[in-house]
Order: sequence, then structure tokens, then C-alpha cells
Amino acid sequence: MSELRVKISGFGGQGIILSAFIVGKAASIYDQQHSSMTQAYGPEARGGACSSQVVISSKNVEYPLVNTADVLLAMSQEGYDTFLPILKKGGILLYDTDLVENLRSHKDFIAKGIPATRFAEELGKKIVANIVMLGFATKQAKIVSPDAMKGAIADSVPSKFTDLNMKAFQAGYDYNEEQ
Repeated sequence: MSELRVKISGFGGQGIILSAFIVGKAASIYDQQHSSMTQAYGPEARGGACSSQVVISSKNVEYPLVNTADVLLAMSQEGYDTFLPILKKGGILLYDTDLVENLRSHKDFIAKGIPATRFAEELGKKIVANIVMLGFATKQAKIVSPDAMKGAIADSVPSKFTDLNMKAFQAGYDYNEEQ
């Protein structure tokens, strides 16, 4: 891999920033890559627009912002609408089918959806929808290795929620869009 640019979008309270932190940790600590993470969010604590971005590279990251994304994770309609234009031709869009319903033509890129919020609710905590999405992204876009993602998740969540988060990761990783 030379460089992979990942944009994660949604709204405050979904764990968008934590998701990017986990991806960056998985890449740099567990997969021995270089990574850079930046974030942006509105003034609202919960419910406002939120995005984060991670650049993963086999060399030093020279420019940390994602102006063109190889992979876009859309956890809300607003995140999808706002950041779809930066997804490069041939890129990968991964979206939460529970929260992104108004889709545009996807002929220029690969688009795959997962009911991440529903899976998280079935696990008992809606807040782990971001981890379901990370499992899905690990399998579908190969952003980092599965072992790296699991290690980074375990290191980044409170220990009493490790088991729940591992189940959320596995639900996303095992999901087959054609189910």
C-alpha cells in the first residue's frame, strides 16, 4: 500500500472521532504503517455534523487532510450528502442503511450498505454502531488487518465494554450485503 485516505462522517455522539482514532491506532501500532488523523465537528455536542479522516501510508504522511477519499464511511444522511463529492472515482462508499436512505447514482464507485445501527441495537447498545461499521470497513475496504482493528478496539474502549465491542466488530465483519 502506498497511501489510503479514509473519511468517516456522521453526527456527534456516534463515535466518529473515536472510529478514526481506532483506525489510526490499528494502522500505526498494529500494522506498522504511518497514519495521521484529523477531525471536525460543529459546536453541538451531540447531533451536529461530525467528520474525521485518516491517512494511512507505508511512508511518512506528508499531507494529513483528505480532500479526495479512497474510502468514505457515511453514518448519516448529512455525512453522505456532504462528503460523497470527495470520493474518488473507483473509491469505496460504505454506509449505514438505517440512516442513509437517499442515495445518488453509484456508477463511479463501489457502494455497500450495512444496517449498522440496527445491529448495534440488537447487541443492546446503539452506541456501538461505529464499531459495527469498522468491522464492515475492515472486511469490505481492507483499511487495516482484522487483527490490527481488534487490537486497537480493545485498547481504545473501556475494558468493561470490550466484549460488546468485539461482538459489534464481528457483526460488521461477518455481514454479507446479499443476506
